[in-house]
Amino acid sequence: MESSKETGCRAPEGPILCVNNCGFFGSAATMNMCSKCHKDMILKQEQAKLAASSIENIVNGSSGSNGKEPLVAGAVNMQAGPVELKVAPTQAASDLSSSQSSEAKAKEGPNRCSTCRKRVGLTGFNCRCGNLFCAVHRYSDKHDCPFDYQTAGRDAIAKANPVVIAEKLDKI
Repeated sequence: MESSKETGCRAPEGPILCVNNCGFFGSAATMNMCSKCHKDMILKQEQAKLAASSIENIVNGSSGSNGKEPLVAGAVNMQAGPVELKVAPTQAASDLSSSQSSEAKAKEGPNRCSTCRKRVGLTGFNCRCGNLFCAVHRYSDKHDCPFDYQTAGRDAIAKANPVVIAEKLDKI
């Protein structure tokens, strides 16, 4: 006890509750907050910094940040003016996609085998030639498939195994 009087440090009188009144105990190292509230506060500050830098990049027209801005642990005060967004291009894109999907549904109809016209439903087999076939006609030799499997195999092997040529050594 005498050493604490000499150094001027004194032990806390009792446990300190979190300043956010969450019911847990805080500490002086986390600004009298519990560990969860302190972590949440730091995450909010980082998100605010990212938002501020992204808004600054948009306003200035630069594509990326230089990464040399110092990080500050204090609170970030940010004032942003009104921002106008153009919504018309996204509406046009959504209208196009909905019209294309409705046309695709109208063209489908019942799923039928391309050779025998038998209804296949969900059990149809899609071939590489792009057609749908029943279980009898699913193999390429059964429906006279125009797809060239030989060149497709050669191309796949060529892509998987590139030619490696070593540099020639200079003669001594």
